[in-house]
Amino acid sequence: MAKTPFDLECDMAWCPGCGNFGILNTLKEVLNDLKPDPEKLVFVSGIGQAAKAPQYLKCHYFNGLHGRALPPAVAMKASNRELTVIVESGDGDMYGEGGNHFLHTIRRNPDITNIVHNNMVYGLTKGQASPTSERGFKTPVQVEGVILEPFNPLAVAIALDASFVARVFIGFRDHAKEILKKAILHKGYALVDIFQPCVTFNKINTYAWFREHTYLLDASHDPKDRPQAFRKAIETEKMPLGIFYLREDKPVFEEQIPAYKEDPTPLWKREVRAEAIARRIQKLKT
Repeated sequence: MAKTPFDLECDMAWCPGCGNFGILNTLKEVLNDLKPDPEKLVFVSGIGQAAKAPQYLKCHYFNGLHGRALPPAVAMKASNRELTVIVESGDGDMYGEGGNHFLHTIRRNPDITNIVHNNMVYGLTKGQASPTSERGFKTPVQVEGVILEPFNPLAVAIALDASFVARVFIGFRDHAKEILKKAILHKGYALVDIFQPCVTFNKINTYAWFREHTYLLDASHDPKDRPQAFRKAIETEKMPLGIFYLREDKPVFEEQIPAYKEDPTPLWKREVRAEAIARRIQKLKT
């Protein structure tokens, strides 16, 4: 892979062959093509192997608590609408510990991109079942196999009317790159769930397994047809890849903040004066 301005020479903690490498390299290519202003690009992540990804990029990043990547990302975008904000974490961090924030971030529709590394297992903590693990999947904790149906993030996102919902497999790099570009350019909340094999702790959902159990959505799929998108999202025998649902007319969270209606100055640049606060209080009283 050719060098990009986002390359960072550093030690990496991922296992050889991990799908995270493919996601990182693809994302570097996407950023190199889109050329966002480095001063206005920020990554946010939680805890986990996937959450380490921004540490391997030359970029601004905030590495927060387990399951708590989305709240600071929404706050960053709200305080400075000029930022390109990308959230990157794993299926456990985003859908498990962070499930409540996932739901309410969709409802708010901030202009951020949410990339989820979905390997259907907890990789950092040595192979426990994650929210997306397949039923019957055996682990050192679930020794008789997972008994629950896997969490379906796409169906949930579409049900909550997320404005951009997509899924890719990192084994199909060109397709993943195309979808990631569209997600970052989308105005509003964009979810990209990325299938990426964990070569150490998940011997079931391998590169070969994902190739056999997925297919690309074709031109007959209309991403603006919400019922059709939902039907595609609940297919399980073979799981579709592509943009499931797209809504381009949904208001974004930060543009609805009352403080911006009178003054477009980013919140972080404003000087808070006692007199201004007093005037606002008086205005609210009248």
